[in-house]
Amino acid sequence: MKSFYQFMMRYRGNKQLDDARRLADWMFYDHDFPKHSQDYYEISSYIEWHIPFPEAIATYDHLWDEYIDEVKP
Repeated sequence: MKSFYQFMMRYRGNKQLDDARRLADWMFYDHDFPKHSQDYYEISSYIEWHIPFPEAIATYDHLWDEYIDEVKP
């Protein structure tokens, strides 16, 4: 199963600078981000401690739902 990071890389480089792209770009450049994780709480905690922009948590929660819909069997 792909990690959340792998799922998010589809948003990197989008023409429109929306919150999904901002989060994906931040994840890409943050070398300590848990890139292999599939755990909601591990990623959520990391984002909360290193919040890159005010809407990051809400953006993460929304995109996590999309991620789960895509990767569940």
